[in-house]
Amino acid sequence: MFGVWLGLWLVVGCGQPAVEREEQTSRASALWGAQARTRIAGGSTYSLMVRSDGTVWAMGENTYGQLGDGTLSHRSSPVQVQGLSGVVAVAAGSYHSLAVRSDGTVWAWGNNNTGQLGDGTTSHSSVPVLVEGLTRVVAVAASVQHSLALRSDGTVWSWGNSIQPTLPPVQMQGLSGMVAVAASFSHSMALRSDGTVWAWGNNNAGQLGDGTTSQRALPVQVQGLSGVVAMAAGYQHSLAVRSDGTVWAWGYNGTGQLGDGTTSDRTRPVQVQGVSGAVAVAAGGYHSLAVRSDGTVSAWGYNSFGQLGDGTMSSRTLPVQVQGASGAVAVAAGSTHSLAVRSDGRVLVWGYNYYGQLGDGSTIPRLLPVQTQAAIRGVSVAAGSNHSLSLRPDGTVWAWGFNFDGQLGDGTTSTRTVPVRVQGLSGVAAVDAGSNHSLALRSDGTVWAWGNNSSGQLGDGTTNQRSLPVQVQGLSGVVAVAAGTSCSLAVRSDGTVWAWGNNIFGQLGDGTTINRALPVKVQALSGVVTVAAGSYHSLAVRSDGTVWAWGDNSNGQLGDGTMSNRTVPVKVQGLSGGVAVAAANTYSLVVRSDGTVWTWGWGFDSYGQNVLPVQMQGLSGVVAVVADSSHSLAVRSDGSVWAWGLNTEGKLGDGTTIDRTLPVRVQGLSTAVAVATGFYHSLAVRSDGSVWTWGSNSSGQLGDGTTISRTLPVRVQ
Repeated sequence: MFGVWLGLWLVVGCGQPAVEREEQTSRASALWGAQARTRIAGGSTYSLMVRSDGTVWAMGENTYGQLGDGTLSHRSSPVQVQGLSGVVAVAAGSYHSLAVRSDGTVWAWGNNNTGQLGDGTTSHSSVPVLVEGLTRVVAVAASVQHSLALRSDGTVWSWGNSIQPTLPPVQMQGLSGMVAVAASFSHSMALRSDGTVWAWGNNNAGQLGDGTTSQRALPVQVQGLSGVVAMAAGYQHSLAVRSDGTVWAWGYNGTGQLGDGTTSDRTRPVQVQGVSGAVAVAAGGYHSLAVRSDGTVSAWGYNSFGQLGDGTMSSRTLPVQVQGASGAVAVAAGSTHSLAVRSDGRVLVWGYNYYGQLGDGSTIPRLLPVQTQAAIRGVSVAAGSNHSLSLRPDGTVWAWGFNFDGQLGDGTTSTRTVPVRVQGLSGVAAVDAGSNHSLALRSDGTVWAWGNNSSGQLGDGTTNQRSLPVQVQGLSGVVAVAAGTSCSLAVRSDGTVWAWGNNIFGQLGDGTTINRALPVKVQALSGVVTVAAGSYHSLAVRSDGTVWAWGDNSNGQLGDGTMSNRTVPVKVQGLSGGVAVAAANTYSLVVRSDGTVWTWGWGFDSYGQNVLPVQMQGLSGVVAVVADSSHSLAVRSDGSVWAWGLNTEGKLGDGTTIDRTLPVRVQGLSTAVAVATGFYHSLAVRSDGSVWTWGSNSSGQLGDGTTISRTLPVRVQ
């Protein structure tokens, strides 16, 4: 299960998310509604990305541990920030990082020489630490030596070394009704709900926009600027987008980063020339970016490393169009590199790449945009026994196939051969499907379910079938979900796991074999980042990379060296570095951080029955696995999909119906970013957002408008 919801982001070593608040004016509400799905940030020489499961991924320089993976090793491919889940926004400074979790807490990691991590010390940390004394935070920004947080009450808080050094966060005076914050090398900005911009800090080049070059310890209003809906802070320059789509700039202009056709500094805002219809901006060290409403990206300023993305290394005092960056919805900028998110979920990167900050698996600089390796997913898919689900980037869910139990969520029990929209659901971040029931995780942390409920797997306190989504009761702050045959699992932002539904083999992990129509807490398990549900057993990966299992073990699928069922979690033996898991009927799979796949239990492969994990041969560079009762799929980092197991009606996608005990490549499918397996069919999402299916189609579960089975992938209508 993979998915993402992406929106606007502006940053230079900083991030600016925006979350809707009831007390804002209509203009500010529009701004925050547009920016509520912030998911990328560019540090000086590294990058951050957030996945829809609330995990954070990082790549590039790691001298101070700013990648948060527990090491100081530079990374040219995305690695997961350790021990962090439920994240809704990130910010990247020069050498430290910030994250806001769905519970309103702030976490920080990396350089801490001036207390910019906010934990009351000046000790660096290569894993996230809690910023002290901050709650109800909705936005953060990070600079070289200081950090900012915006609370839901419109107040701004600061810590680290800015004008007035502080270790624990302190409230900024004279700021109220704020809706966004930005921070750069030595100056900061805040946007009020009335569309005015306020700035403070260093002003040697006029970057505060108050008509002077005087340093300010308290906020002053940027002069001659109103109706602002977005802003960004560069090294010594500032940017703003007005509600009419014009872009304005002020401060240092030595390399043309103000975009007015000159290299003269400006102490008051001047209009950037040739840019209209702008919806977001980002400011790098000495360059600037803007996203236009038509999805194109404009860039101007310093370009010695190709950070303008126009195929040259010539600096520009007027905006030029970034080549090949169409369909963009968000941008971010580091010191000498740039990022853009497309509406299909792809992340494009260009510019300096010495530390691997472009995340394309190399350290080669790029003068034109390239796609970062898959750590962000545009949409996700899920498959039940004979029905399919797809999550679109707009947060809606679509379903097709068998519908006897209402598992399509359209208010009927009519089978559908083409997708129909699940009713009454929006803002969805992830989906999964059991045998005949469906789950959706909304971005507000609530879980919704529909379909068969004979064992209480919908979690609404009843066993009544539902053809429309109902909310799972007593559950909030959820960051990941998984659906088994007739049970459901959820991971909360505090790392605990909750389960409900069928419990005949103890797969709910509560120490009993009693079915549950309401969620119960899985015992003795914390720090969990992802889960998987099989037919009658469950798996979890903790932030330390260990894998835990419980439930049916008649075939050794728990991996603890026995075949004894377990009603509480046990540790899978001899396995570390786990990042993803899949649970089938009689076997289990895990992807390790080195891209290898390990299996245990009894599967339809060449490994027979194993009560301890064994490595699968012929698979490397794997980023995701899924499994059903008799077949499995794996996605490699190159976007290829591999399949093995029974091949009933062509569900392996290799053009045959021949069973395979070793992985074969799914034919005619490339650039895959997510996969799912049903009982007799398979699905994949490509990086362009298209959904492809193959295998049995007796109930229309392939979504191609027919009931003809397919041995090769076909595109969902």
